[in-house]
Amino acid sequence: MCLAVPSKIIRIDDLVATVDVMGARREISLMILPEEVNVGDYVLVHAGFAIQKVREDTALDSLGLISEMARKMEE
Repeated sequence: MCLAVPSKIIRIDDLVATVDVMGARREISLMILPEEVNVGDYVLVHAGFAIQKVREDTALDSLGLISEMARKMEE
């Protein structure tokens, strides 16, 4: 199963962005993203690529569910 993770853009340098996901930072490609994004926007990231821009409330809801699932798996 593959999962696209909502990530907040904290820096953009041409077609490479630095994103934050629950405190973890990584660089991703914006090469295949069909729309323009800005610092502070949330995107879905899959395999190192931003694939879709998402609303902040949607991203935060999804991150909450991912956190909840991870907690339950640890139990």
